[in-house]
Amino acid sequence: MKLTLHHLNLCTNNVKQMDEFYADVLDMKPEPSMGERRVKNEGYGGDVAFITDGNLQIHIAQQDLNVNFNTGQAINPVERGHIAYRTDDIEAFKKRLDDKGVKYSDFGGWAMSGWHQVFFYDPDGNIIEVHQAPE
Repeated sequence: MKLTLHHLNLCTNNVKQMDEFYADVLDMKPEPSMGERRVKNEGYGGDVAFITDGNLQIHIAQQDLNVNFNTGQAINPVERGHIAYRTDDIEAFKKRLDDKGVKYSDFGGWAMSGWHQVFFYDPDGNIIEVHQAPE
C-alpha cells in the first residue's frame, strides 16, 4: 500500500478572495481536472477552488459547519480544513486504521466522483483524509 501527499484543504468564507491571493502571491494555477469530478448533492454543495503549484494541490473550500449533520458522519472535513493523502489501496488502509484502533468516518464516494474517502483525527484533533482515486 502506497501513500502520497495529495492536497491541503483550506476552509474559508470567501473562496474567490483566497483563490486570488494564492494565484497572485504564490503563482498557484487552477487544477481543472478536479472541478469536473465534484459531487454537490451529497451533503456539501459549497464553492471550491482547486489550485496547484504543479505538484501539490490546494483545495480552497467554502466553510460549512453542517456537513457532519447533513451526511451523518462524525467528522466534518470542511469545518476547518484537512491534509489529504492518496493511496492505491483504501481497503488495506482502512484495515490499518482498524488494527491500530483509529476511529474514522468512511465517506465513500461522497465529494469527488470515483474517489473513496476516509477522514480521521490525529492525536491533536487535526483532520486527515486518505482517499483512493481511479487511475
